[in-house]
Amino acid sequence: MTINKVFWLLFYAILFPLMLSAQDRKANIPLTQRRFNDTLVALQNDTLQQKDLYDVISSIFNKNKPAQNKATVIGTRPVFSILPAVGYTLQTKLAITLAGNVAFRTAPGSRISTISSNSAYTQRKQIIIPIQSNIWSHDNNYNFIGDIKYYKYPQSTFGLGSNSSVRNENPMDYTLFRFYETILKHIIGNLYAGAGFIYDKHFNVSETGNPDGSLSDYARYGPQSSTVSAGITLNMLIDMRDNSISPTRGFYTALVYRDNKDFLGSTSSWKSLVVDIRKYIRFPAGSDNVLALWSYDWLVLTGKPPYLDLPANTWDQYNGTGRGYIQGRFRGSKMVYAESEYRYRITRNGLLGGVAFINADSFSGAPGSGLQRVQPGYGAGLRIKLNKVSKTNIAVDYGFGNQGSKGVFVTVGEIF
Repeated sequence: MTINKVFWLLFYAILFPLMLSAQDRKANIPLTQRRFNDTLVALQNDTLQQKDLYDVISSIFNKNKPAQNKATVIGTRPVFSILPAVGYTLQTKLAITLAGNVAFRTAPGSRISTISSNSAYTQRKQIIIPIQSNIWSHDNNYNFIGDIKYYKYPQSTFGLGSNSSVRNENPMDYTLFRFYETILKHIIGNLYAGAGFIYDKHFNVSETGNPDGSLSDYARYGPQSSTVSAGITLNMLIDMRDNSISPTRGFYTALVYRDNKDFLGSTSSWKSLVVDIRKYIRFPAGSDNVLALWSYDWLVLTGKPPYLDLPANTWDQYNGTGRGYIQGRFRGSKMVYAESEYRYRITRNGLLGGVAFINADSFSGAPGSGLQRVQPGYGAGLRIKLNKVSKTNIAVDYGFGNQGSKGVFVTVGEIF
């Protein structure tokens, strides 16, 4: 990718979210004025009328005792949402999971901080332990974003590019350790910028090979039993969502420029860019229904990353891209992704909601190749209110894709 293309991509990535902020400027909330609507998660009267899964459980075991609302807004005291369950997804089959999050403030006036995890042991003998954190300082001048993962992860790959065929399923096995930490500093208004350290280690990597005995794309790319990608990141963030856990309005954009260096232990030197843009609109205006829009572009700029560090669907930080396809179904040096989702309330008390979604992605093959065909995904889902104070939902979706792809996707919290 040439310097001119990188320049115009960065220009577009910065300009587009500023254009999206026009709607907020019309409401007399300019970009240069900090807006932290999530300092009030819910009005007291509204929260008292809402029901969540804990209220339902309480009503079953305490039939003569009305459900009590212990808190109406999130304060410095943590609010926990925990869900042990048995689930099923395309990439795990049956799984025993422990999912949840904790929401809190470091000070009464700070933005909501969250720590979340969705740990599991699966029928495929996968061990999944992720810990993601988003911590705001007491004065909102600093934002600390962390991502730690340990995966013992038998998982198939299907080759490179979005033209790859499901018939070329190549079972792999590997262990992943990931450590990301980013520190962002307030610049002006809702604009934050900073830097971070990023580390991915894949080891005990092995493949079975293509079913027909032909040479796999993994073998052509360059098989390696152990790889490390370690480097620094330069980051930019604009976050004007009204709630970081379950947004109903506003917009969000994040840029991550990653530079992996040999002297930090990287197997190879390479650079990448992630552009993450989201917009939330109440539709119809004044209703509780939300039209959510998402653009996620993940591009290798220079160099040749290890195969398992290439952009791939559902390998974004929160494993949200590509509903309708198994994780890692598409992989390549460039990923262009877009999704829209309509979220609506089913019950007036907020206990049940629904969504309908459609997405599309396009991948290139190895570095230096162009984007291939667009692969669509679509589906619908149910939302069950797990915690009305933090507005945390259990998301259960059924998605469809090309070549007979379909399956259940379950998580705690919204996909984006």
